[in-house]
Amino acid sequence: MEDSAIIELFFARSEEAIKETASKYGRMLKSVALRVLRNMEDAEEAVSDTYMKTWNSIPPTRPNVFSAFLTKITRNISLDMLDKEHAEKRGAGEIPALLDELEECIADNRIPVPGEGMELREILNAFLEGEKPEARKIFVRRYFFGSEVKEIAEFYGLGESKVKMTLARSRERLRKCLEEEGVTV
Repeated sequence: MEDSAIIELFFARSEEAIKETASKYGRMLKSVALRVLRNMEDAEEAVSDTYMKTWNSIPPTRPNVFSAFLTKITRNISLDMLDKEHAEKRGAGEIPALLDELEECIADNRIPVPGEGMELREILNAFLEGEKPEARKIFVRRYFFGSEVKEIAEFYGLGESKVKMTLARSRERLRKCLEEEGVTV
């Protein structure tokens, strides 16, 4: 079923919308949640929560890219679950490693300014649009989906060292982009 038809089912408040969403995107969402949570039961719970949040969000929201909308919800729910359930044990997972890599670009000790989150998102989107397609795909798989370097290398048929170097160069370009935009790093 096409995404637009599924979205219309949500607007019609038909429970079929959840079934169609699960049928089309369930495996992908579980994979995203599993990468963050590293536990199948928690991943299944995160996906279930994704369906509920999607039900509550549509309407009024009409997502432009339904798969990205769902993935973002799943990732955020998974990260929230990780924070709540494993706050003390967080050092053993992949997420802290990702945050450490990005620390050189985006400091986590800044005081948020109202409205700054949207601005940062716009800067990041513009940065990614300016990246070469290969670098953009690698960056998104690493920092949005939480894929390991080895996974990315295998998926794109690249060497791990090329993936690491591409990520390092992208982080450096991101740091410079943020500095140019006046974002404190």
